[in-house]
Amino acid sequence: MKKDIEIPEVKDVYVAVVQEEHLEYKTQDWNAYIINNSDIDLDTVLIVSQGYNDKKMTPPMRHTLAKLPARSYAKIEYLQEKVLELNNSFKVSYFEGNQMFDKTYLFRKNTINAKALQTVPLMQLKGVLVK
Repeated sequence: MKKDIEIPEVKDVYVAVVQEEHLEYKTQDWNAYIINNSDIDLDTVLIVSQGYNDKKMTPPMRHTLAKLPARSYAKIEYLQEKVLELNNSFKVSYFEGNQMFDKTYLFRKNTINAKALQTVPLMQLKGVLVK
C-alpha cells in the first residue's frame, strides 16, 4: 500500500532566516521566512516550527497562510537568540492545485549566524537559506 503513494518532490520553495533591523527597538533580529520561488501559487500553507536538542525542546509553533503567491515570500516568525543554539525545524505542507506537498527544513544548531549569510532569492537580503 505505501509503495502506491506518490510523494512529489518540493522544488523552488525555501525557508530562510534573515537578520533585520528592528526600527522601533534599534536591534538586529532574526526572522524566519518562507519563500515561493516558483511560478505557481501555493494554497493552504501550513508550517510547524520547533527548536530542539538532546536536553531541550521548544513548544511547537503553528502558522497558516491561506495563499502564498508565485515569486513571493512571507514572514513566519521571530527567532530569539537562545533558540539559535538549538536545531530549528520547519515542517511545511501546502497545496499546488489538488496535489499536496510536504517537506521539513532543518537549520542545525548554531548554523544561523552572521558568518553563514548569503543572498536570499527574491528578498535581496542576506540570510541563512535551507532548500
